[in-house]
Amino acid sequence: MDKKTLEFVTYCISKLANKLRLSQNDVYCRLKRSGILYDYIVPSYDVLHTFSSRYLMEDLTEYMKEKGVLPK
Repeated sequence: MDKKTLEFVTYCISKLANKLRLSQNDVYCRLKRSGILYDYIVPSYDVLHTFSSRYLMEDLTEYMKEKGVLPK
């Protein structure tokens, strides 16, 4: 993972933690355990980083719900 992708992942985890009112560690564990981190966020960096923060958080939250990481 290059530096830009790592910074983006860190940004996503931080913003999700604030939005969901969870710890950053909890969000990281949920994303990693569900495969969202390495199967979606990292490989889709080129597209995802162009989204607005609001849209990105909505997209990731919905995907977390689909994966069963968050209640629907």
